[in-house]
Amino acid sequence: MSVPEREVGAAGDQRREQVLRAALDVIVERGFAETRITDVAIRAQVSPALVVYYFKTKDGLLTEAMRLGEESWYAAVANRLREQDTAIGQLQEIVRMTCFADDEAGFPEPWSLWLDLWAQAAHDPEVAAVRQEFDSHWRSTISDLVRRGQRSREFRAVDPDDFAFAFSALLDGFAVQFALQDRAVKPERAFAWSMRFAAENLGFTWSGRRKNSAKGRSSKSMRGANSNG
Repeated sequence: MSVPEREVGAAGDQRREQVLRAALDVIVERGFAETRITDVAIRAQVSPALVVYYFKTKDGLLTEAMRLGEESWYAAVANRLREQDTAIGQLQEIVRMTCFADDEAGFPEPWSLWLDLWAQAAHDPEVAAVRQEFDSHWRSTISDLVRRGQRSREFRAVDPDDFAFAFSALLDGFAVQFALQDRAVKPERAFAWSMRFAAENLGFTWSGRRKNSAKGRSSKSMRGANSNG
């Protein structure tokens, strides 16, 4: 395999992101186990040598593709949360974007990607470290939101980290069912159960209805965002 010419600066960054986005597309279509470096190279219109140059291994490509998805998610959700005036509204927005696959602001890749990541993490220490990083960010996002709600007196005095631990596990549990297309786990039902759990534990009143966001989007999913606004 020939070594590709070194790409530096903005051109190199753009080419690397091009490869990552192609990798996300291919993994979504085929699953991680059936994805080859060659498939990604063809989709990105680059040489396989260039893909290996950037990412070394297929596992490295998966984790970096997921990292790009995470970064896109957090940027998108931060904008959505700024549309909400209350911590309760922000929490509801996080749950909405976790439960409803066709939400425009939802994670750009399906939950099946996370099944691939979790499966690889079970036997690959490098992937496991990235999985732990992502989950830590997810829990801190929720706990930070709880602290904001406590400062504004919307939430009762509970341990934010304990709540985040339980709530993230609840949402991730629903995510597995969404990925497996379990017909018994409907998005509306998962959304309502999650909001009731939050309301009971944080001490606020929830109307039982899913309100549209400020821009009127319809109701993929993944991860909340860390917005300090």
